[in-house]
Amino acid sequence: MTPPDAPQNRWSDLDRPPLNVTALRRGLLRPGSLWSELEVVETTGSTNSDLAERARSGDLAEGTVLVAEEQTAGRGRLERSWTAPPRSGLFFSVYLEPGDGVPVERWGWVPLLAGVAAATGLAKSAGVDTALKWPNDLLVTVPKGSDKRRPGETPPGEERKTGGILGEFAGDGIVVGLGINVSLRADELPAPTAGSLALAGAVSTDRETLLRAVLRSLEHWYGEWKGAGGDAAASGLQAAYAAGCATLDRTVRAELPGGNSLVGQAVAIDGDGRLVLSTDDGLQQPVSAGDIVHLRGAAGGLT
Repeated sequence: MTPPDAPQNRWSDLDRPPLNVTALRRGLLRPGSLWSELEVVETTGSTNSDLAERARSGDLAEGTVLVAEEQTAGRGRLERSWTAPPRSGLFFSVYLEPGDGVPVERWGWVPLLAGVAAATGLAKSAGVDTALKWPNDLLVTVPKGSDKRRPGETPPGEERKTGGILGEFAGDGIVVGLGINVSLRADELPAPTAGSLALAGAVSTDRETLLRAVLRSLEHWYGEWKGAGGDAAASGLQAAYAAGCATLDRTVRAELPGGNSLVGQAVAIDGDGRLVLSTDDGLQQPVSAGDIVHLRGAAGGLT
C-alpha cells in the first residue's frame, strides 16, 4: 500500500493505468479514417482551449484528437468547471471541419451528434444505458441504497450526470470536448447529482476500450450527418437523438439566458436541434439555449 505522503507517479493508482497512446493510434489512425492525429498528454488546463488555440492559428488538421489524463481547468457550458482525479475518466477534444458541404447554420447539431455518438459507444463498450439530457449532458442510472431488496429484485435508481459535452467554433471548424466520469467512486464525486460508469455497473471501465468505441461511433455519425449535408432528419441523427433523450416527455424548467425561465412539457427536438416545450397556455416554444431542469418524469426527482 502506498503511504499517503508518497510522491505520486503515473502508476501510483494501479486501478487507473495510463492510456497506451501507441495502441490507440494503431486502432484509430487508419487510412481513410476521420481521425488524423491523436495525442495524449499527462495534464493540461483544458483540451478544448488547447485545440481551439491551435485552430485559430491555422495549425490544426480535421480529425485531431487531444486526450488528457488530467484536466486542471476543464470547462463545461456557461464556463462551469469540470474536475476529476487523474485517469478517472475520459477527458478529450476533437477538431472537426464540417464546412465542406454543410451550411454553418447546421453546425449547432455537432455537439448533439457527439452526445448520440458517446451514448451509443458507451452502451456497446461499457454495457451501461446512457441517456441524453438536452442539450449536452450524459446521464446514467446509479442504484440507490438497496440493502433491503429481495434476491433478484432490481434496485431503485436515480439519474446522475456522468458526462458533458462542450462545442465551440474555432478557426475554420468546431472543437468538441467530452468529459466522461469512468471509475469515480462515491467519495470522489464532485456533487450529489454526479455519477460514473463504475457506479452505474459498467461491465468495463477500460478507458482505451471506451475511448475507441466513442471515437468510432463519433466517426460513424459524423460521416452520416456530413454525407447528408448536415440534414439531421435525413441522416437519422434527429430521430436517434430524440430516441435517446431523457428530457422528452417530461415537465421541465428552461432557465434561459438573461434570467428568464419557461416551464412546459418537452415534446420534441426540432430540425435545428432546439428543444420544443408545450406550455400551459397551449403554445409550443422552441428553446435554443439554456439550462434544463427535469421537474418530473419516469425517473422522478429533480435533475
